[in-house]
Amino acid sequence: MSRKRDKRPRSYNSWMTLRLLGGLTPRTFLRRYWQKRPLFVRAALPAFRGVVDERALAALAARDDVESRLVERSGRRWNTAYGPFKSVSLKKINSTLLVSGVNLHVEAADQLLRRFDFVPQARLDDVMVSFATRGGGVGPHVDSYDVFLLQASGRRHWRVWGSNKKALEYLAETGDLLYLPPGWRHDGVALEPCFTYSIGFRAPRGAELGAAFLDWLHERGLPDAAYRDPRLEPTSRPAQIPREMIRFARTIMEKVKTSRTDASAVLGQYLTTPKPHVVFRPRRSQRTLARAEVQLDPKTQLLYSGRRFYLNGECVTVGKKDRALLKELADRRHLTGARLARAALADLVYDWHRAGYLRLKAMT
Repeated sequence: MSRKRDKRPRSYNSWMTLRLLGGLTPRTFLRRYWQKRPLFVRAALPAFRGVVDERALAALAARDDVESRLVERSGRRWNTAYGPFKSVSLKKINSTLLVSGVNLHVEAADQLLRRFDFVPQARLDDVMVSFATRGGGVGPHVDSYDVFLLQASGRRHWRVWGSNKKALEYLAETGDLLYLPPGWRHDGVALEPCFTYSIGFRAPRGAELGAAFLDWLHERGLPDAAYRDPRLEPTSRPAQIPREMIRFARTIMEKVKTSRTDASAVLGQYLTTPKPHVVFRPRRSQRTLARAEVQLDPKTQLLYSGRRFYLNGECVTVGKKDRALLKELADRRHLTGARLARAALADLVYDWHRAGYLRLKAMT
């Protein structure tokens, strides 16, 4: 499909993103394709060969702090087993090993995820890596989220269906990229042993936000008024809920007022709360902050809204002079320690380092 090329940007990172999106700037891609229709880019990352091999993927699938599954096709049936796996055979045809959150454990996978940060970090989820033998796949399915499917080694045949039920077909080879919006049915079958990297995005769901809001209210404290009915009279309908009790409940609920700041707090804590299986390992280092590079751990999510910052499910406030630095750290996910050492943030950075939320690496 021919399309007009966008003007080439000046910076190297912008040029790489331009190539990643098939000659489209992020603005044009988001306007034309994001949550609208698929986009297939040939040779989006032509040199990409993946960041893990079969042995490393199997090792991740054996860990209890990693989500994994093994899908095997038998005729028209797909049988799924969930990890951790003590051992995995990656030689049987029609089988696929999928490991989620590889970016949390492999730095190169996290760097791959950050290639897509033209979309807000609040929307980035994880990198799932799948290794499939010939004939392998998970069957036709629909995802409720946006996804980029990047082919590493091997070839995979994709069929994609939209609302008109007409199938689009793509043959993905090394370095090819397929973007799919939510709700598009798709089926990928390996033509030979191959690796596919799925860069997934998240979007808050109403029920999940509702549960997060209830947790937030519980911590904040609901009005603790007790129901009283001193003028209670005998009833001929014992099972009927009294109108006075309903009125009392409504009065209590109406006292729960939410503002834009409250909504931001609920969302910030919800979006940055680590998944249940994520574990942070405390660190000890003798490295001086002023001589180190500060890097957020791949498992760490640091977001901000207004004056508030949200780190791994906690709300953090800092002085006005330090907000710009902390925002830069959140946006870039790394910063020279010398800049933070001169700010009142130094103690906070050391606390986060000891908790395993960030790393102090030697300057290169």
